[in-house]
Amino acid sequence: MKNKIISCILLALLLFFNFSAASAQTYRFELTKSVVNFFVNSDGSASIEYYLTFKNDPGASPLDAVDIGLPNSSYEMGSITADIDGVPLNSIETSPYVSPGIAVNLGAASIPPGKTATVHVFIGRVTRILHPSEEEEAESYASFQFSPTWFGSEYVRGKTDMTVTLFLPAGMNETEPRYYPPKNWPGSGVPEGGFDEQGRVFYRWQSSEANGSTQYTFGAGFPARLVPPETIVAPPQTGPFDFIISALSLVFENLCCFGFGALFVIPWIWGIYQGTIGAQRRKLKYLPPKISVEGHGIKRGLTAVEAAILMEQPMDKIMTMILFSVIKKGAATVVSKEPLKLEIAKPLPEGLHNYEKEFLEAFETDQQTAQRSKLQEMMINLVKSVTEKMKGFSRKETVEYYKSITEKAWQYVQAADTPEVKTQKYDEVMDWTMLDKEYSGRTRETFGSGPVYVPMWWGRYDPVFRSSSFGSGQATATAGPSAGGRPSAGQTFSMPSLPGSDFAASVINSTQTFSAGVLGNLAAFTGGVTNKTNPIPVSKSSGYRGGGGGRSCACACACAGCACACAGGGR
Repeated sequence: MKNKIISCILLALLLFFNFSAASAQTYRFELTKSVVNFFVNSDGSASIEYYLTFKNDPGASPLDAVDIGLPNSSYEMGSITADIDGVPLNSIETSPYVSPGIAVNLGAASIPPGKTATVHVFIGRVTRILHPSEEEEAESYASFQFSPTWFGSEYVRGKTDMTVTLFLPAGMNETEPRYYPPKNWPGSGVPEGGFDEQGRVFYRWQSSEANGSTQYTFGAGFPARLVPPETIVAPPQTGPFDFIISALSLVFENLCCFGFGALFVIPWIWGIYQGTIGAQRRKLKYLPPKISVEGHGIKRGLTAVEAAILMEQPMDKIMTMILFSVIKKGAATVVSKEPLKLEIAKPLPEGLHNYEKEFLEAFETDQQTAQRSKLQEMMINLVKSVTEKMKGFSRKETVEYYKSITEKAWQYVQAADTPEVKTQKYDEVMDWTMLDKEYSGRTRETFGSGPVYVPMWWGRYDPVFRSSSFGSGQATATAGPSAGGRPSAGQTFSMPSLPGSDFAASVINSTQTFSAGVLGNLAAFTGGVTNKTNPIPVSKSSGYRGGGGGRSCACACACAGCACACAGGGR
């Protein structure tokens, strides 16, 4: 019993002296520079590189170790290397302070008080960092968020010149990658972007107003086809039909075996597609990438034309929408359709949007090259205006909102009981119905049978109809139409009619007529706009040197809405 008591006392004294020695360590430093590179590799893993420059305080203890927090526990210790000012460091172990994380022991290279040194750490392989994107895309996307390592505020002070670069897998064109707005970042939320020498898209943020104790979060997304599907961590399936899904997956996997020969044909076909059709599609992508940056909430108050820009509708359709708009407002009359010539009202009516005024200015000249140039300039200004209005708002939510307006517009028209009421309602919401991708078919369906009493302004749009109907006395009125093209209160007007199929065809073909007669080659016209609003990012090489050390934490997670769950630390 006596021996046990003595042993306990000795053990307590040993622990006390060890604790006292540890408590005597005083860590205090500046993280003067931090350069962080986060690479998403083609195998779905990630590599992380740090250049951390530390300036140890004159009165502090030697800085003898650096803790680096990691995104998760799925990392390979054997892939990690480190050096200080170019001198290799061989003592790397699991951190006793940061979980998950590593401790890089500086040993004889510890940073003395008042001295500065650079610690370089490379983590070669971390897995389970990709998740399915929550954004609505034409194809499946993978996404991630990453927080660089940070340090406890009791250890680090001062400002940090920080640069964070995300490198995405190679194989994308400039319209496909996405980035998410950084969280807590003191610099610009819009990154520098481009291609590096290996053909990888990168996004880079830099700020000299950062610090070493704040968690900053960055994120990006890319087409899921660029990484193996099994590397994307899918949410767990918990429904009662999970076994059916698993069985179907097994069937499809077996069926794929029979298509082995296609593996040799598909890459060849894909190469041709990328070189031809893909290039044409790129010209039609005129929205800048930053308009796809995740925001919050719906941007209300856009006109139908501005909503069409947000939806990246074809420019010939948008031009037709503007044409109908200026005609309805009494600002122009079509003199001839082929070629399209307008008679501009003098003076212009009030209430025109800037893009409508610029549209009319383009038609003040009959010179086709100058006309197209002015129309391109109008579209460039319109895209920039919509981009500015969308700052801070969610494109996804806003697009869904205007899609719902479009659907309600069609329901409003189709609920009309008589042709006269249907015409009136269509006149009110025509611009919104044109946002529908199926507007051609729905227009035929709505007006294809029976007569259509055309809107009051229709004669200003169709010269043939104007001369045959109004000129022949088929339409009479006790008073002329108002400036906006509709009878004012107390007026009566006998509206002329057309067969429904003729009216529908005229509305639908107006876009084709505009494209062929005014814009010429649509891809070429839109490409002239795209070169200004969504140019191909300039390729830039990426090479860094920097350094540092300390105690910290970092994490990475995926999808735009999830949160990184770990805290800073130190010793």
